[in-house]
Amino acid sequence: MTPWAPEAPCGAATCLTPAGPTVSGPLKALRLAGISLVILIGAMLALLTRGFGTAARLRLASTWSRVALRTLGVRVEVRHGFAFLGGSAAGLRALPGSKAAPLIVSNHVSWLDPLVMMAVLPCRPVTRREVGNWPLIGAMAAGAGALFIDRDRLSTLPEAVAGITRALGDGEAVAAFPEGITWCGREMGAFRRAVFQSALDAGAPVRPVAVRYLGPDGVPAAEAAYVGDDALVASIRRVAGLRRLTVEVTLLPPVQARDRRSLAWAAESSIASVVIAPSVHGARVAA
Repeated sequence: MTPWAPEAPCGAATCLTPAGPTVSGPLKALRLAGISLVILIGAMLALLTRGFGTAARLRLASTWSRVALRTLGVRVEVRHGFAFLGGSAAGLRALPGSKAAPLIVSNHVSWLDPLVMMAVLPCRPVTRREVGNWPLIGAMAAGAGALFIDRDRLSTLPEAVAGITRALGDGEAVAAFPEGITWCGREMGAFRRAVFQSALDAGAPVRPVAVRYLGPDGVPAAEAAYVGDDALVASIRRVAGLRRLTVEVTLLPPVQARDRRSLAWAAESSIASVVIAPSVHGARVAA
């Protein structure tokens, strides 16, 4: 464990039970076959579009993410939290006098989170360097413009922060998960501050986004989490079998502060107000 790669108390054996409503065996098999095909197509597209500009690749990755989520039977609902000032889901504007794109920060629950972020707000996700080595998925992540971070080597942190700063300054929105590790969704971890330095250096707005996975009755669906020693294949199979899994995405107002400690605290508090003590913050809009 390092300060950049903390540990969470969540584990597969303790947090992923009891199981919620599931679909029939044939439907689950159909979803698994479908997502396998979608992943294969995504990897091929990543190779074919290497020469495309970043904006074109982000649009393609956003479309692919929406298809992948639908194939798995995952429904996305977008809410405008509090007095959200950004207008539409895509209306994330730069700060006055700055051309920098927003740094989008969210709580981290599942391997689905980057797909959800890209589907709702076309962006470059920040992800662990190990993901780049995963078969097919690594190629897709690179093709989607993912920014890889080696969380086990603190010496690489300044370079990673600089990379995010450059992306923001170039007008490319970046989605980060400052907890540094996944939680089951019932609680949250403290936000690490390093990524917020990128926003300060680039003069970029910080947009908190709260993510909750819900079952048919609107109760948290812990089975969607990817925590502890859970295996990715097992998690994909579990998600494919869930009935009416909904990802509730709450877009919150931008936060500002003079230093990264205060900025991290403001973003964490905003998201926690939805995740830990959810209440009605705005009307739902289907994505």
